[in-house]
This record gives sequence, C-alpha cells and structure tokens, in this order.
Amino acid sequence: MQLIRGINNIQPEDHGCVLTIGNFDGVHLGHQRVINALIEKANAHNAVPTVMVFEPQPQELFGGDKAPARLTRLRDKYHLLAKLGVERLMCVNFNQSFASMTAPVFIEELLVKQLGVKHLIIGDDFRFGQHRQGDFRMLKAYGERLGFTVTDTASFKLEDCRISSTEIRKALEQDHLSEAARMLGRDYAISGKVFHGDKNGRKFGFPTANVLLKRRVSPVSGVYAVKVKHDEKEYFGVANIGCRPTLAGVRQQLEVHIFDFNADLYGQHIEVAMLKKLRSERKFDSVTALTEQIKIDSDQARAFVASLVQ
Repeated sequence: MQLIRGINNIQPEDHGCVLTIGNFDGVHLGHQRVINALIEKANAHNAVPTVMVFEPQPQELFGGDKAPARLTRLRDKYHLLAKLGVERLMCVNFNQSFASMTAPVFIEELLVKQLGVKHLIIGDDFRFGQHRQGDFRMLKAYGERLGFTVTDTASFKLEDCRISSTEIRKALEQDHLSEAARMLGRDYAISGKVFHGDKNGRKFGFPTANVLLKRRVSPVSGVYAVKVKHDEKEYFGVANIGCRPTLAGVRQQLEVHIFDFNADLYGQHIEVAMLKKLRSERKFDSVTALTEQIKIDSDQARAFVASLVQ
C-alpha cells in the first residue's frame, strides 16, 4: 500500500481516487464496513481506494494530555488497512496551520485539485475546516458543482450498540476484553519495537521483551495473559502494562514475558494481544514481594493458556 506523508508530498500521479476520511482508530468492524464500501466504489470508478488519516489525531492537538487513549498507532493502521484492500494511505500532518485551512480551500485545493476525488465516503456528522465550518451538506453542494459524488457512512450496529472507538476504549478500560474484541473483530493488541530495558525481569527469573508506548496513553493497564506474534509465529506469555511503581518507573511501557522462549528480540517488532486481565498494576512493599507476585501471575497466565488449548 502506498503511504503519502503530508499534503506537500502528493504527486501528479496520485490524482484520481475514491476517498474516505477519518481517524480510523482501531480499524474496528464499523471502519471495516466503510472500507468495503470504499473499495466497491473505487472499483466502480476505476480509481484508487484511498484513506485519509491525521497525525496527530485532532483531539490530540486540541486536547493535549486530556485526549483519549489511542487504540492504534499509524503503523498499526497502515497494516490493518492494507489487509482490507486499501491501496493508498494519505497521512495529513494535523497542525495549527492545517486546522486553520478554510473548508472551501480544503475541498477545492486538496480534495479536487491535488487528490482528484471522484467519490467521497464520509460520516454525516463529519466537520472540517477552520472553526469546523465544513460539513456533509457543504461537501454535497461542492460535489455537485465540481464533479464528485458523496455518500455517508451508516452506523454499524452490534447487538443494538453502535460500534465506535469510544465504545471500544470504554470496554477496554472496564476490562471487558471480549466485548472489545467483538467490536474490533480481533483481540485488542499493542505492537511495537523491542528495546533494551533495565533487565529487571531477567534478575527476577522472568526475562521480558519491553515495548515503549511513546507518547500514546494505553487504554489498558495491569497484568494480562497474552498472545505474542513475531515473525509469523505465535507464542503465549504474561505481560504488564504500566509504569512499574515498585521499581520507581515513570514512563509507561509494555513488558512481556514469553513462555518457553529465549531468542533475541531487540530491535524487532512484536504484537501483543490481550487475552485475559489477571490483576491491576500496584506498588509492592519490596522487590521480593514483587518477584513472588510475578511468579503467581505467570502461573495464572499459563493455566489460562492451557485452558484455551484443551
């Protein structure tokens, strides 16, 4: 899948597409329905199915630390959308300059002149442009004048509940992993590059692969039984997501102990799917008490995994 980072990198050969716009945080079942419609329309128009996303997400620019936790980073979105058949991902740098672009300029210059949009699929509550002045009705009106068509995305319902990133985030925060998985269409997972940590896990007898969450706040925290994907293979393990208060940790990270695994993962990407929450993160009175709890966590995770394969 082609990735275009920034509107300044749009080339003349990128002209002509069927487009949808949004955060696509989580690429959940509702998003997947939109992508299916996008590809059908693109085939009908003999155009490239294209998704436009924003980095950072608008709420992160305007809300700062109060912005909701992300479900997926850009790298995750890229791979998930590519699997669904999207051929081009347009990543817009969402900064104050872009946010101040007027709605007419957004339509005429970006959508029509640069991208050559033939058809646009968008939510009827989508707002864009300076002061959020652009809306679905404006897009329809401009489309009639400038030669592109517009349709709205229908709400995707699961058991009479609208699927949304907000609902998935809420389910994860309330430890309803199975509910989140049903809305996502897969287990919730965190992926990232393994880095060299403090080697504390190795001292405790439980070596871990450590993944920094960087600026992203995780919608999950605590200790989990997990499934780890690496190099097309799957393993099980136990993971902690948090700040490691017993060890005076300050930055949030994912630490995963993979059962019966001793290969070097430093610098490599892994995906860690949350299968069952075992407990919340807490501070222990001593390293000894923490070590004892880690063994209990590991035994519980192994027992849970064993129940899955029986």
